[in-house]
Amino acid sequence: MMADIEAGNVNCVIVKDLSRLGRDYIEAGRLIQKTFPAFHVRFIALTDNFDSLSADSSTKSLVIPVKNFINDSYCRDISQKVRSSQRTKREQGKFIGSFAVYGYRKSAEDKNRLCPDVYAAQVVRNIFAWKMDGMSALAIARRLDGMGVLSPLEYKKSLGEKFSTSFRTGASAKWSAVAVKRILTNEMYTGVMVQGKSGKVNYKVKKLVAKPKEEWIRVEGTHEAIISREDFEVVQELLKVDTRARTDGSCAHLFSGLLFCADCKEPMYRRVNRYKGVSKVSFICSTRNRGQGCTRHSIPEEELKAVVFQTLQAYISVFLDMDSQLEYIRNTEVDFEKIARFENEVERLCKEQEKYLKLRAGLHEDLKTGLIFEEDFKNFRTIYEKKYEEIKEALENQEEMIKKLFLGGVASGVKLEQFRETMKPTELDRDALLCFISRIEVFEDKKIYVELRGEEEFHKTLALQEDAVSKMEGGGEAAI
Repeated sequence: MMADIEAGNVNCVIVKDLSRLGRDYIEAGRLIQKTFPAFHVRFIALTDNFDSLSADSSTKSLVIPVKNFINDSYCRDISQKVRSSQRTKREQGKFIGSFAVYGYRKSAEDKNRLCPDVYAAQVVRNIFAWKMDGMSALAIARRLDGMGVLSPLEYKKSLGEKFSTSFRTGASAKWSAVAVKRILTNEMYTGVMVQGKSGKVNYKVKKLVAKPKEEWIRVEGTHEAIISREDFEVVQELLKVDTRARTDGSCAHLFSGLLFCADCKEPMYRRVNRYKGVSKVSFICSTRNRGQGCTRHSIPEEELKAVVFQTLQAYISVFLDMDSQLEYIRNTEVDFEKIARFENEVERLCKEQEKYLKLRAGLHEDLKTGLIFEEDFKNFRTIYEKKYEEIKEALENQEEMIKKLFLGGVASGVKLEQFRETMKPTELDRDALLCFISRIEVFEDKKIYVELRGEEEFHKTLALQEDAVSKMEGGGEAAI
């Protein structure tokens, strides 16, 4: 319409009411008071009884701007109500997106609930499994294309969904490293509904802006998980480091993403030396390999495997022993809440909590006696209340951990049993490493530090188990 007006093909614009011309009072006012008169265009709003040809100056300068402002306010009010409604649904864990994330589909009974798509869900599981095997995102994308697996865009199109994306670069969208990484970092696959990652600037500007992670709305347990929480966290750690595949194009080496120099904290470089048909594999510091300082920290692969394997065996044997003892404690109906009181960290947090309660209570007396002013009273009270709430949350987390340890046993019990049954005495595989180890550091003297997964739970379980057994044997208050 504006193009025809500027070309001189229109001399009159007729609308039902002013809101049909526009709800932005600035733009609507500019059109009525400047643009239309400049091109000698007559403007008529039927239900508002406005005709620019016969309207007086008071109507043009006062009545019309007020009506435009009311229309604008109505639009703003509707926008706020819609946003409030959407936020309420998000906080309730209801899915409000137009399209379900790849791997899921909207439930036929409830459009706000997600359920796994059998085909796509298996593709997602394969992507996570390949990443844990050491494949890069690009290698995974190429493998999926080679297998003829439809990309998320093409798969949605094959289901008849009118889905489009700006990432498409050809006639037929292919898998890319970006698409694979987007899947690997999506917490939705663990059964957590994550929404509100972006939003419009305001109701007048349609541009979307990314929100900080703290403002995302997360609701757990809203739908069936495709990927376990443990596997998801393992993959997030692997994404932080370089896991290049070997030169033969296969997966990365056994310790890829787990092995680091103890001094410079850089990943170790895998070096293969071949002499007279015999290959010897060792690891050296990547910083040293680039000639940028540090020292070699060299260690043969077989020696590293042996040490790590022995560490795992010792760790697993202790864990399995604790798991059986904790099962005995559960069967004897030990009151874990009483046991929790003897745990050092819980006891420390309780004392810290009491301290801030006393400090907060003493503020009123200090204010009465004139030791502090009203402004100081408010500031200190805010600080103490904040500290109290932080400690309260930490205390709840500690007690919840203790409860889970006693009611559910050792967190990795099932994996431990599977590992004990399937692992060969002289073999170490990547599944075992990713299951129990988060980091390995090599020192210059070939000493090795192994950081185990669930180490905090391990020590807490050990301490609680010893405390519970001793109190049961001694008839303490922890026993029933």
